[in-house]
Amino acid sequence: MTGQQSSGDPRRFLDEGRLRRSPRRWRDKQAVTRYLATLAMPHLLEPLTERELTDRLADLADDPVGLRRAMVDLGLVSRTRDGAEYWRTERTEHDETSDAAATAQRVLGEDR
Repeated sequence: MTGQQSSGDPRRFLDEGRLRRSPRRWRDKQAVTRYLATLAMPHLLEPLTERELTDRLADLADDPVGLRRAMVDLGLVSRTRDGAEYWRTERTEHDETSDAAATAQRVLGEDR
């Protein structure tokens, strides 16, 4: 893309690569959260500690805890009952196909 993002591009809500405020419209909030989840957790099912995830999100948003909560609420990310560990469970439109295939092979044990 050349310098400008289309109206459907979630990056239009970022200021110098950071989310300063969550968009007002629900559809836009979902789009931005899906995009940032993919950036912060590029590999499906890769476990991260709460601190690791929060640190990654702090690089992307002014409210990393709120963003983490939104990712869980949308079902993009799961966590252990005590909240000590998180992992992304949903593939988004921002994932590369090759990453999804590699994850499937790793999870299914087909990389023999």
